[in-house]
Amino acid sequence: MFRLIKPLFVAAFIWQACIIPDTVNAQVPVSGVSRSLAVYRKSVLSAVKYKLALDIPAEKSDPIHARQEITFHSGKLKKALQLDFKADAKVISLLEVNGRKVPVQLINEHLIIAPGLIRNGENHINVHFIAGNGALNRNADYLYTLFVPDRARTAFPCFDQPDIKATYLLQLTVPSSWNAIANAAQEYVRQEGDRKIYQFRESDLLSTYLFAFAAGKFRLYEGTLQGKNADLLYRETDTAKLTPSLPAIYAIHEQSLKFFEEWTSIPYPFQKFGMSAIPDFQFGGMEHPGSIHYKESSLFLDRTASRDQLNTRNNLIAHETAHMWFGDLVTMDWFSDVWMKEVFANFMADKSTAEPNNKAESDQKFLISHVPAAYAVDRTAGANPIRQELGNLNEAGTLYGNIIYHKAPVMMRQLESLMGESAFQAGVREYLKKFSNGNASWPDLIRILNSHTSADLIKWNSVWVNDSGRPVVTYKLEQKEGLISRLTVSQHAEQGKTRNWPQQFKISLYYQDRIKELPVDLIGKDVIISTAAGLPAPLYMIFNTGGEGYGRMPVDPALPAHIYDVKDPLSRASAYIGLYEQMLSGESIRPEELLELYKKGLLVENDELNLKLISTYIGQLYWQFSKAELRKAIAPSLEMQIWTALSQNKFTNQKKQLFKLYQDIFLSVEAKNRLYQIWKDQAAPEGINLTEDDYTSLALALAIRDNASKDILPLQNLRITNTDRKERFEMIMPAASADLQVRDLFFNSLKQISGRTKESTVLTALYYLHHPLRQESSVKYLKQSLEMLAEIQKTGDIFFPQSWLQSSFGMYRSSEAADIVEEFLKAHPDYSPKLKAKILQATDNLSRARKLDNQ
Repeated sequence: MFRLIKPLFVAAFIWQACIIPDTVNAQVPVSGVSRSLAVYRKSVLSAVKYKLALDIPAEKSDPIHARQEITFHSGKLKKALQLDFKADAKVISLLEVNGRKVPVQLINEHLIIAPGLIRNGENHINVHFIAGNGALNRNADYLYTLFVPDRARTAFPCFDQPDIKATYLLQLTVPSSWNAIANAAQEYVRQEGDRKIYQFRESDLLSTYLFAFAAGKFRLYEGTLQGKNADLLYRETDTAKLTPSLPAIYAIHEQSLKFFEEWTSIPYPFQKFGMSAIPDFQFGGMEHPGSIHYKESSLFLDRTASRDQLNTRNNLIAHETAHMWFGDLVTMDWFSDVWMKEVFANFMADKSTAEPNNKAESDQKFLISHVPAAYAVDRTAGANPIRQELGNLNEAGTLYGNIIYHKAPVMMRQLESLMGESAFQAGVREYLKKFSNGNASWPDLIRILNSHTSADLIKWNSVWVNDSGRPVVTYKLEQKEGLISRLTVSQHAEQGKTRNWPQQFKISLYYQDRIKELPVDLIGKDVIISTAAGLPAPLYMIFNTGGEGYGRMPVDPALPAHIYDVKDPLSRASAYIGLYEQMLSGESIRPEELLELYKKGLLVENDELNLKLISTYIGQLYWQFSKAELRKAIAPSLEMQIWTALSQNKFTNQKKQLFKLYQDIFLSVEAKNRLYQIWKDQAAPEGINLTEDDYTSLALALAIRDNASKDILPLQNLRITNTDRKERFEMIMPAASADLQVRDLFFNSLKQISGRTKESTVLTALYYLHHPLRQESSVKYLKQSLEMLAEIQKTGDIFFPQSWLQSSFGMYRSSEAADIVEEFLKAHPDYSPKLKAKILQATDNLSRARKLDNQ
């Protein structure tokens, strides 16, 4: 552990992070919400309240008329006040400031209020307008808000920055058949003819991105949590999913609330708890207090759900519940620290769902959930640090990705290990209490944590949080007369400047009759493992067997021959991941060798999470790292191995996982006929339960194979009973069509914002459009996909740009595709650095496949 000369370093670190930019020039507004504007407004505004009334018509195409009153306190201003509103000035029919009607001046997404109109003390601004539709996610008979990170300003005028928290008094007028939910509890619901008026109470203090409501033809489930009402709106109709899921959803929330209240020592901090399950929601969930939005398919699972699906639901619910304290009660002051709320939500979700009597299983879940996803970005030339600079909120979406969701929890685990669990918990509790109902930055938290430990958090923070990339861990085992004389573990940066990652992990030495576990405290460049000296030389070693470490771990050359002798599932998972990372680096093992090794595991791997892991790796090796001629050659034996494993496996969930892998990779006529018959007769293999969604997925897999029946997709569409799922399938069908002209029309439709509104569905459709079996005809879309990226970043939700790239480029391996990327980047030398990084991240496997082909 490092010691620290604390005061000087901490003061310098915090001072540097908190420098205030130049005061905004309010006379020349900048589009978006600049950091300078945000700092200025925070310094002059307080006690902000919004009173908002929306009249929502039954017809999606009709405008939503709105009335709004904004109340705030201010001193006498010398500069014009800017209200954020990304709209056309024509939608505003009235603008009134402190009782005085004034002309509308809307410049670069800002309503300009002359300083002379603002008085010292309380001020009132009234606006009558037509609400913007973009972030209201309007559908035929329902809508829902999604304002993160800066999209509240697309719907109504506001101070759209996280550190101006406000209360909201919301009224919704909706069709009489609709239900509605919002952050605050209902004051009353009143019927007026064919309309219904929902009046909600004044909300708790919220940042604009957390203000939320949903309304539409939702079913209402009146559940309770902690003895209080906790309503759920949903549209799912399948009783096979609803019956087991509804009690489970509430039980998981109850457990999560109890855990976080006890861990933080703070009772649930908001006036109500409520949820809405949204079809095709853009994210897994969004943590609005009182109105958490969830993706419906993530919540409602039938009784055949896999362990992975159940784990995902548990973690999702725990993640969103954790946000009530981490992000909602205490909110980052600027989106450069958005990762703080996400790392705490993920890290604390893992804590709350950990099996208290089975640490190894919890550690395995943590390893598989986070480490491969983090590596997928951190190994690339586009890797970004956990904490990134942000000049304007209109670029906040570029900060999101696997680094903040998956590397950051690994980092936080290392921090907790460095400090000790009790010291870490005490520091976090102090942070939450100090900044409750307010805002804080990462330096604020580091300063508090630093007072609870003697460790050098500043040096630790520099490499883990402020730098990108990962270490490459190596070792040297010296022997003499069959005994270990010295074991040295070293690290170096995979790319970029020289640095060391302070971290702790374990090495396991395997012998014929025992296992010896050695702790590693890797502080600097090298460490000699003193406990290894004098031990017999092992048969083989596995690095990071506890799953705590982070980096490209070494692989013992003897490991592949023994990997299926390893009894511990966590150690096997670590070995699977280590082998895959070494394959990608071009060291230790070739793709075809690793595919053969994982293929053997299908018959002997008896752990469900590990089976899912190697199945995923098999799919990637098969499609991304095997040339077409090799795929054709190995397909029959791989299909046979999968089907044999499926037939022999005794566990329903594992059988279904193997069936999905078979469906993913099949090429032979025999396999196609077998799957077609299963789909046609809706007769699943023995021991497997297939749902309507499973048969839909199977229909699409069959449709993109050569000589597929043109009737498959239309027939499957007739089988779908739920209107939301039918609408989704009908959007995907053109992308999977056998007709190239139909696929061309589908891709061209994505060039319009209206064609991309259902982002989750678009991403699924892109998977089929760019499937490896269709890439000869689809490669022509890649250049246009890159040209559309900047517009997609401006108009889409936060995850859409990265997902757009991944769904478009993620399965290509051809030189033609790689050349398109290289030529685009060469032709745009001044391209947005953050978007360029996203491109490099999404196309990393593409460039690696070419390098591996040339080795």
